[in-house]
Amino acid sequence: MEGLDATQLRTLAAVVGEGSFEAAARLLHVTQSAVSQRIRALEESVGQVLVRRSRPCGVTEAGRPLLRLAGQLVLLEREALAEARGPLAGTRTRTRMAVVVNADSLATWFVGALARLPADLALCFDIRQDDQDHTADLLRDGTVTAAVTARREAVQGCRVRRLGAMRYRALATPALAGRWFSEGLSASALAAAPVVVFDRKDRLQHRFLRAVTGRDLDPPVHYVPSVPAFSEAVRRGLGWGLVPEQLAGVDLAAGTCVDLDVGRAIDVPLYWQHWRLDSAMLGALTEAVHASAAEALR
Repeated sequence: MEGLDATQLRTLAAVVGEGSFEAAARLLHVTQSAVSQRIRALEESVGQVLVRRSRPCGVTEAGRPLLRLAGQLVLLEREALAEARGPLAGTRTRTRMAVVVNADSLATWFVGALARLPADLALCFDIRQDDQDHTADLLRDGTVTAAVTARREAVQGCRVRRLGAMRYRALATPALAGRWFSEGLSASALAAAPVVVFDRKDRLQHRFLRAVTGRDLDPPVHYVPSVPAFSEAVRRGLGWGLVPEQLAGVDLAAGTCVDLDVGRAIDVPLYWQHWRLDSAMLGALTEAVHASAAEALR
């Protein structure tokens, strides 16, 4: 097989990143037919289907390593061009970097890491959100450059560094605590009291239940997939829930919520995983993420 075509690889990255052939064509300033021809030619050269023709388009198992290669190629190409042209080249073309972050990090400390980066790096960020136990999946399939994840084992082709732990407190309104837990956090009370859960991937509250009772319980659940709305649901008494300590302090100080178990907290270790790539942009982002995490996490 001949070498891979760089234009076809960039087109693959555009189709998966933008989610459709039409959107990729707009990004690349070519016709949709040209995009289809490039993808078909790449698939024929590899002998595998690389793109799932769905809405949005996705990458197949065979396409994952090529998608990762395409992203790395774009990043290194932009850096090399910027260095070759030098400071007199005028406005620098911005490089888009896709990163996946868990919702609580995104709502508390992660944006501060992006703000630390010097403006002359000319980065644009495509921030994806997923549960910390699942963010590494996007890194594995090549759709993102880096991830905040609970996974400490390095994804193939990636480097990993520990960031610290995000601590969660079990909060409830005084009224809810009085109604359900006046005699403590018994298994029967925890099985009956309503609980707020972020989404169906979120197992944090169930982890707390098991830590307290040693059992797998199935309480009534409110799914609230928004960090501000999650905190508001707890604050309004819809149920109890685990809130990051950075956000819990305000409600505890105001007395709108109480800590159901002062002596117990749930710590979620977080790690930064990124492509194993000699990139100044990726290196700068990594250092900024570590600096912000050092200030915010345990």
